[in-house]
Amino acid sequence: MSLAPVRGCVVLRPYGYGLWERLVAELDARFKATGHENAYFPLLIPESLLVREQQHVEGFAPEVAWVTQGGGEPLAERLAIRPTSEVTIMTMYAKWVQSYRDLPLLINQWANVVRWEKRTRPFLRTLEFLWQEGHTAHASATEAAEEVQRMLGVYADVAENVAAVPVYAGEKSESERFAGALHTFSIEALMPDGRALQAGTSHEFGQNFARAYGIEFSAEDQTLQHAWTTSWGMSWRMLGGMMMVHGDDRGLRIPPKLAPVEVVIVPIHKGESGEVRAAARELQQRLAGAGFRVRLDEREQSPGWKFNEWEMRGVPVRIELGARDLAAGAVTVVRRDRAFKEEGQKTTVPLEDTPLRLRALLDEIQRSLFAQAKAFLESHTIAARDRETFVRLLRERAGMIEIPWCELAACEAAVKEATSATTRNVRRPARGPTCVACGEPAKAQAYFAQSY
Repeated sequence: MSLAPVRGCVVLRPYGYGLWERLVAELDARFKATGHENAYFPLLIPESLLVREQQHVEGFAPEVAWVTQGGGEPLAERLAIRPTSEVTIMTMYAKWVQSYRDLPLLINQWANVVRWEKRTRPFLRTLEFLWQEGHTAHASATEAAEEVQRMLGVYADVAENVAAVPVYAGEKSESERFAGALHTFSIEALMPDGRALQAGTSHEFGQNFARAYGIEFSAEDQTLQHAWTTSWGMSWRMLGGMMMVHGDDRGLRIPPKLAPVEVVIVPIHKGESGEVRAAARELQQRLAGAGFRVRLDEREQSPGWKFNEWEMRGVPVRIELGARDLAAGAVTVVRRDRAFKEEGQKTTVPLEDTPLRLRALLDEIQRSLFAQAKAFLESHTIAARDRETFVRLLRERAGMIEIPWCELAACEAAVKEATSATTRNVRRPARGPTCVACGEPAKAQAYFAQSY
């Protein structure tokens, strides 16, 4: 990744884009398995469409970038560069939906969006970013609510079982809700610096957008009804979270399921050692044929230089093959998830057994990284019993601070004023009679934290 010549934008070099492709592949397979199809909608949104849903436009107004001139002529109507695509997609759904037989509509879009952020941070908050946004329309409120929870589950699955990042899933507070939604649900991760990261969201709109954009259908009982709609999204922010959760002093540590390169082979030889080179190439072909994402590094740099580079890039496994290894019929396998010179970091594996042993090792590394991150999250999730402790922990950025909470907007605003922290999400029921923050009757269990 490199900074672009435009403020707040980044360039993904091939290895970084490979990470995004892995995330896309894992998400896309799950979307299609749950009946969704991919489509594409325009980047530009006429202002007259954007303003139809008032809460939505008010929520996004500070972040909208506008196109006001085309060529050398001013435009008759401003065009927004999409900050999200609800309005365009809902406009099209109104044309496509006539009958209950046309529902449900289950569509996902892979796209870039622009949000005019004042403060930017690579991967976590940029002016332009890559994401997917799913948009669905349903014949009943129950079906729409089930969709929202299903996709929240998909995000939690990808975060934990692919990115190896443990998360808390729950509902956002009213003040943190997506503009125009009845309910917003999120997955929240905790970074090593004690800040929380919202890693994916799923929104239940009720009939708000359907009324604003005219999505009506003839129901089975012949009545005319508005559809119930949802949207849900995950961006490359998930990659930023993965890097922070798993990175160490030597660079990245990438979970195997998300790694563009699962294993790199570094031949160790002096001069023209053709035998070692030939054995390394044969091993690469065997591993590629067995389905591994494998790279053979035959560049002219020294083995030590290559070791450092691949460790920095976070490749899960490095295979070293030299003349002595070849004579012994073995390879040296180095796992990236273990600390430098830690017991078990390096092992010797019979050359013929490499594909079988490698698959088991990659699975072990995936589990190990998740276990480390899970232990960190659990040890930094703290139940505060009184307001003084609650405020102190939030100011210290101690982690996810859990309390019984009243769900009152004034209480949340007061906590934010005092600590810069907000609710991340809530779960019901409350595990205590009164709100730790203000003393009012508690309605839910809430996680508070400072966030990105």
